[in-house]
Amino acid sequence: MKLRPDIPDAIYKRSMFSWVWTSNLKLQGILLIIIVVTVAVRVLPLEMQKKIINQAISLKRVDLLLTYCGYYLACVVSASGLKLAINALQNYIGQQSLTDLRKKLYAHILTLPMSFFRQASPGMVVTSLMTEVANTGEFVGQAIAVPVTNLLTLLAFAAYLFYLNPLMAVISMALYPIAIIVIPALQKRANAANKQRVDTGRKLSTLIGETISGIHEVHGNASFRLENSRFGVMADKLFKVRVIWNLYKFAIKVSNNFFQNLGPFVLFLVGGYLAINGRFDLGALVAFLSANEKLYDPWKELMDFYQTYQDASVSYTRIMEYFQGDPEFSAEPADPRPPLALTGALAAKDLVLEVPGGIQLLKGVSLDIAPGELVALVGFSGSGKSTLALCLCQILKYNAGTATFDGNDIDTLPKSDIADNMGIVSQHPFIFEGTIKDNLLYSINARREAHGVAGEDGLPSLDEIIAGVQQVGLFADILRFALNSVFKEGRKENLVKKVVRVREAYHAGHAESLAEWVEFFDPTQYLYYSSVAENIIFGTPAHEALTPENLPANPFFIAFLHDAGLKMLLMQTGAELATRTVDILKDVPSPDATFFEQSPITMDEFDAYRELAGRLARVRLHKLATEDERLLLTLALRFTPGRHTIVGLSHILEGLLLQGRAMFAERVTTDMPGAVTFFRRDDYLYSMTVMDNILFGRLKTTSPKVLDQIQKTIVSLLIEEDMLERVLEIGLDFQVGSMGDRLSGGQRQKVALARAFLKEPPVLILDEATAALDNASQSRIQNLLETKWRGRSTVIAVVHRLDTIKNYDKVAVMKAGRIVEVGSYAGLMEKKGMLYELVYGAAGRA
Repeated sequence: MKLRPDIPDAIYKRSMFSWVWTSNLKLQGILLIIIVVTVAVRVLPLEMQKKIINQAISLKRVDLLLTYCGYYLACVVSASGLKLAINALQNYIGQQSLTDLRKKLYAHILTLPMSFFRQASPGMVVTSLMTEVANTGEFVGQAIAVPVTNLLTLLAFAAYLFYLNPLMAVISMALYPIAIIVIPALQKRANAANKQRVDTGRKLSTLIGETISGIHEVHGNASFRLENSRFGVMADKLFKVRVIWNLYKFAIKVSNNFFQNLGPFVLFLVGGYLAINGRFDLGALVAFLSANEKLYDPWKELMDFYQTYQDASVSYTRIMEYFQGDPEFSAEPADPRPPLALTGALAAKDLVLEVPGGIQLLKGVSLDIAPGELVALVGFSGSGKSTLALCLCQILKYNAGTATFDGNDIDTLPKSDIADNMGIVSQHPFIFEGTIKDNLLYSINARREAHGVAGEDGLPSLDEIIAGVQQVGLFADILRFALNSVFKEGRKENLVKKVVRVREAYHAGHAESLAEWVEFFDPTQYLYYSSVAENIIFGTPAHEALTPENLPANPFFIAFLHDAGLKMLLMQTGAELATRTVDILKDVPSPDATFFEQSPITMDEFDAYRELAGRLARVRLHKLATEDERLLLTLALRFTPGRHTIVGLSHILEGLLLQGRAMFAERVTTDMPGAVTFFRRDDYLYSMTVMDNILFGRLKTTSPKVLDQIQKTIVSLLIEEDMLERVLEIGLDFQVGSMGDRLSGGQRQKVALARAFLKEPPVLILDEATAALDNASQSRIQNLLETKWRGRSTVIAVVHRLDTIKNYDKVAVMKAGRIVEVGSYAGLMEKKGMLYELVYGAAGRA
């Protein structure tokens, strides 16, 4: 005998109740046992009430009173504990089923055709998976516990009512058929409104997701009013739908409450009459009224469950309708086997791809590609070159014709075979949140997961990864990420010691030659490319109160300036900076940021300092208000002589600042120990980057040429110290951000290229894979394809820049969904056909 009904393989064909049958049956069995015990325990207190009144109180027996009260309390405590156990099991079963549903639905969504994702909005998918399925999980958790508990409780209380007085029991039960007619009628209308709510909510989610994704267009076109109007229309529609839906829900609750309150009225009337005439004893009447009152609790829970079921049913139906569809290709072979090892021979014959509306993107395309060939697909925009490439790698499914991979029909090959033997790079590659290394190994890890490979097996070595990033021109970026990393204190202690050792070697070998570009931290010298505040502190503050922006308002620091004889001198410097800046810029109509590069005053602060300059003409420094003093000190502490050339640094102030540096260090060490990490040659500075730690100084320039020279010297030292690989590992652990938003477009494309190259597949499909790269990087990749990958892998490249295809083995020229000519670059150019026209234009062809 089958305990469970047949469950369809396709998730969208499963009923909501199927998740109940596939939930944890052992826990469901335990739940049923607890429910039966709970029902019995809930009825016993009613009998105890009757005995307390009719026996203990009537006979004035204290011993019976204590006994029956003890039984009553034991039943109440037991019922509470059992109810908690029921709720806990119910919650666990519901959440387990919800998680299972989410996993299976997510797995199904991933296999849906690309045509689905072109129409579906990410917001809709997220809402369905995270919010709408929650109702189903709640229902599955309640599906057995709630109806069984409350039906058994209803039957038990009803039986007890008939045991006490059949006539009153019949009267009490007479109201329920009316409720059973009224409430489902209201629920039907509520369901219709709920469907509208779900659909409207999805449309609003889609609109929000679309607007956020296209926020650049919104800002670029200042279309704030337009988008607010679109959102407002949908929000108002959702408002109306939700009001109607909630009104029906309230009507259901009011109906329930009405029938619940009508019952006691009838019972008091009839029961009171019978008691007055001696046909119903008082204890039985009290027990009957208590039982009848408790009868409404399971009834109410059943009605709530009915509403939960209806809400879940609407959401579940809508979700499964939305994700209805079967995968175009099987993920795994029908009979378990290792993926095929293919050589890279591809062929297409009379290939047709037609989209809804009868539009043909490919019209009988035929093409033969030998293993190891370098093939370029070129043509005008919309010619079908990318579409053909995507059909050959199973991203798109063609409607007619045949395409083969080593003689195997691509249409019938499982995804596992295609993924194992192809590497794909698109024009706009997707970078997942995580590290650069995670993204570089994404394809390889997917293959390892499919093969069930554990541990480090199947992973490229660090040397292979570094070689891969060097080939695509990502090495310098990863090194920069590493050198710009900041370590947490106490982490990477071995590496920290080596960095300090590299610092010593760097200063010994390069300090003199780089002195023109780097200002090294020297406690005896003033740092002209650091601010006055940084010169005084000569370290990095660990205490919030000592950060540069907080110093002008810090009583401890102000007292130090006064004691060091620096306060008035700094205020004079601030006053000079303010008046000079105002004098120069006061007549400029609307100065932009470039005007402020030689002054510590920012563009946003200019008006405030212009007013202050006016007051300085009338008021002496020592009579300024506290706020004005703070403004002048802020300016002076920001003053960086190497950058802010609007005024000079006097020798007197420079000398006093150097003396103040030592005095400040002594005072902080005594009064605020640990508040500042001072610059010491033998210590690693955890608040600074790896590069700053090696330099142990500040750059005087932002010249790319100088930075490149400095980086080269650092790399050579890292190699000498056998640290380069370890440092590059730090760069590979760089967090790329959501969708790789911390990387440039070119860097994202380089990561995608390296990801495909590290996989070393028999076939590489590059869909304008270098479009975001500069000319030098494009040439690097082109050279790599022509040297390393020619003959090793079949390369199919959709190409926009025609100057890069001269050395390709074969060029296929497409127009309007057809291949119009195929051959070598030289041969096609000699024919002066379509390729010639693409290269030189129609005039050249004529």
